[in-house]
Amino acid sequence: MNELKLPSKIDVAAEMARRSLVGFAKINQPNFVLSDFHSSYYAVLELFAQGVIKKLIISIPPQHGKSLGSSILLPAYMLGLNPNLKICIASYSLALASKFNRSVQRIISTNSYKQAFPETRLKSNQTEREYIRTAEQFEIVNCQGGVLSVGREGPLTGNRVDVMILDDIYRDAMEANSQIIRRNAWEWYTSVVKTRLHNHSSELIVFTRWHRQDIVGMIAEYEKIVPLKTISDKFENDVWYSLNFKAIKEDDPFELDQRKRGEALWPQRHSISLLETKRRLDPQTFESLYQGNPISIEGLLYGDNFKTYADLPETISKRASYTDTADTGDDYLCSVCYVVDTDDVIYVTDVVFSKLEMEFTETAVAVMLKRNETRKAWIESNNGGRGFARSVQSLVPECDVEWFFQSANKESRILTNSSSVLKHIRMPSDWAVRWSEFYREITLYRRTFRANRNHDAADVLTGIIEREIFTPTRKRMGVVGFSH
Repeated sequence: MNELKLPSKIDVAAEMARRSLVGFAKINQPNFVLSDFHSSYYAVLELFAQGVIKKLIISIPPQHGKSLGSSILLPAYMLGLNPNLKICIASYSLALASKFNRSVQRIISTNSYKQAFPETRLKSNQTEREYIRTAEQFEIVNCQGGVLSVGREGPLTGNRVDVMILDDIYRDAMEANSQIIRRNAWEWYTSVVKTRLHNHSSELIVFTRWHRQDIVGMIAEYEKIVPLKTISDKFENDVWYSLNFKAIKEDDPFELDQRKRGEALWPQRHSISLLETKRRLDPQTFESLYQGNPISIEGLLYGDNFKTYADLPETISKRASYTDTADTGDDYLCSVCYVVDTDDVIYVTDVVFSKLEMEFTETAVAVMLKRNETRKAWIESNNGGRGFARSVQSLVPECDVEWFFQSANKESRILTNSSSVLKHIRMPSDWAVRWSEFYREITLYRRTFRANRNHDAADVLTGIIEREIFTPTRKRMGVVGFSH
């Protein structure tokens, strides 16, 4: 009778590498610790490697292992599964694409890879000189497959592409904001990349989205893109599936991203405190790079164009505030204290911007009014504002609190008064740090009204302008209420 022989550690490792991309990654990157997010990322890439998903878009923040998974481990793994695949890796420069190519070659040359995929090997001596092996391209010996690297707008003439991987087609925001570069990149994609694909080709786009009209934005205008939430769905070949891993979670948990709201994507490497610091320094760039939410500069209503001040004026004619209570559970209560000088310049002095319950915000606003010695407070009564106003009035009897119903169209009011907001309102020089959420909401507010999730901050600044600069509009607002 033959004795059963236990598999060796080498055999076990080879079998793990063959079974899944996660197993392949653990064998080939033993020092790389896979977080929950990486496991989900690699599970989706596995669906792509197996041909279950044919068109895939993934957005991942910088320094989170995006390219290691998509442009190094994935091509090596897919060539192990099928050494006849012709894979193309494209990036904004040939140098970066070739760097990925060399990394793939290094993996294929390791003993662990040879043990797992013995049929997938590279040219190693002069007797195999008919095979190509350079920094830009290599071919698998005795097979039809290999990897070709190209820079954006590089040639693909005569090359069939089974798997196309686009990894960061724009170098930075300057390139992405260039209409010429975006147009040239799109023309290259449609007239060069697309012409090399066939019925069974697969496309993977791993992107840092800098602009709404980048390649992904243009694809969305012509093809169907479906958000990817689970790996158990049935997938269609002619549909793009998109997964955006935000650095800071902003939506409810789902199968592929089970974090709670406010949690970091990879806290072991990028903590919430670090991410929030980056967000405060440059909210627009953070939204694109880290949240996968591109906002073009030309599409912003205010941008970072507010004038700032270091000291308040010596002569103050009014100390007032304006409050918009939250419409729904996802809206903010926004309350702004300000002073007005004799030249009708408005200086914002304090802000409460919160999604917390009214029991908290009533007290927070009252404390702010006292702190700023506010003498007049206007509170919109549309959404429970009347009860809110009464509570604040009881907490700050020395302040004249007035509630009113806002009947004018919000979109029209905000867009019409935007230039006056920038002209008359001044912010503290450190307002990005003092009120980071409020700062982000205002500076990233878009001209296209429906593109904004919340309007609370813009609505309050608009209301202040209507009250202090264009007082006749108050008559057509239908102001009713009480004053103390």
